[in-house]
Amino acid sequence: MSALLEARGLNKSFGAVTAARDIDISVAPHEIVGIIGANGAGKTTFVNMVTGWLKPTSGRILYEGHDIVGRTPRQITRLGICRSFQVAQIFGSASVFDNLLIALGIAEARGLAALRLLRRPDLADKADALLARYGIADYRDQSAGTLPQGVRKLLDIAMAMVAAPKVLLLDEPTSGISSDEKFELMDVVMGALKEDGVTVLFIEHDMEIVGRYVSRVVAFYQGEIICDAPPLVALADPKVKEFVIGEDLHNQTLLQGGVLQEAPDARG
Repeated sequence: MSALLEARGLNKSFGAVTAARDIDISVAPHEIVGIIGANGAGKTTFVNMVTGWLKPTSGRILYEGHDIVGRTPRQITRLGICRSFQVAQIFGSASVFDNLLIALGIAEARGLAALRLLRRPDLADKADALLARYGIADYRDQSAGTLPQGVRKLLDIAMAMVAAPKVLLLDEPTSGISSDEKFELMDVVMGALKEDGVTVLFIEHDMEIVGRYVSRVVAFYQGEIICDAPPLVALADPKVKEFVIGEDLHNQTLLQGGVLQEAPDARG
C-alpha cells in the first residue's frame, strides 16, 4: 500500500542543537502509529514539522505524494492533516457547543464565508453530531473552562476533527487523565477515528496505552529514530528498554500482561 504520509531525510537544528536527525517515516492509510521517547527526544519537534509549526532545516515531508514543507499550519490543516495538543486548546469562557461552532466556522471560512453567522442549523447539526460521537453531549451547554480534564481532551480532539482530516496527530491524549479513565477515553477516541477511517499518529508516555491501541511504534532518542516496529517487537527492543521505557517498567508490564499483548479489536 502506498504511503499517505512520509518523512524523508528530515533534519531540524536550533543553532548547535540538533532536534531531529535523518528522520525517515512512512505511514500508510488507516495506520495507528504510537510515537514514544523521553522528554526532549524529538517527538514534538517531528509533529510540529509535519503540521507546519516548524520548518525543517532539510528534508522532505510528503502528503499524498506532494511535498508540504513550507506550507503554513492552516494550509496543512486544509490539506487534511490536523492535530490536538497536550494542553487542550479550547475557548474556556464559551460553552462546549459554542467551541465546536467556532471551530466549524474557522474550518469552513473562505473569504466572505468567514462573515457568515455561526448559529446556523447546518453547523448546529454538525456540532451536535460531534458531541455525540465523542461522548460529551451531556456537557453541551457547560462552560468549557469548567470541564473535567478528560472531557477537555475529548472536546479538543472533536474540535480537531471538524475539518474531517485524513491524518490526525495527537500529543499525549491521556496526559493528566486518571488511570481509571484513560482506557475509556481512548476507546471513545480510537473508536470514532477508526470508524471515520482516519490515520492516527500519537505521542504517548503511557506504555499501556501504546501497547493496547497502536499497530506500530516509532521510538525516538536524541532526535533520531531508534526503532520502528510493531508493539510486541518495539517494546522489547534493547534500545527502547534502555533509553525509553526502562528495564524495570518493561519487566513489570510483562508480569502484569498490560502492555505487550495483542489487541485486534483496537487495531485496523
